[in-house]
Amino acid sequence: MREFKDPAELGEVTTRSCTSEAITNNVRVEVASQYAPGHSQPFQDRWCFHYTIRITNEGDDTVQLISRHWFFTDSNGEVQEVRGAGVVGEQPILAPGEAFEYTSGCTLKTSIGTMRGTYQMVSEDGSHFDVEIAPCDLVEPYTIH
Repeated sequence: MREFKDPAELGEVTTRSCTSEAITNNVRVEVASQYAPGHSQPFQDRWCFHYTIRITNEGDDTVQLISRHWFFTDSNGEVQEVRGAGVVGEQPILAPGEAFEYTSGCTLKTSIGTMRGTYQMVSEDGSHFDVEIAPCDLVEPYTIH
């Protein structure tokens, strides 16, 4: 039998997750971000973060995610704007009660920042609407902020 230990007992530092949540037009968007130390290079001003998004259709109509519009802002105020079709190569269709989850990442030039944005959706009757992605902090936990 394999014994599992608390990472703190092994001298490992765990990174904490920052979260946000918003509901727009019966579509819930939950975000959890986490620092990715294995991909970061702080001495080259490169801090990487992973984020996991869960999109849940809480309405009565089927909806489809068409595109995304993100703003990643570092602590210097530098903004990276990202637009594109779908998410992670998909344009998921969500029937009532269904959810879609994916993980992606971003890179900042500072150890802290924020992410926020919108998804552009279409309902089965053809109407288009935006769904809010609430601001979520991007925080490297090893630095005193």
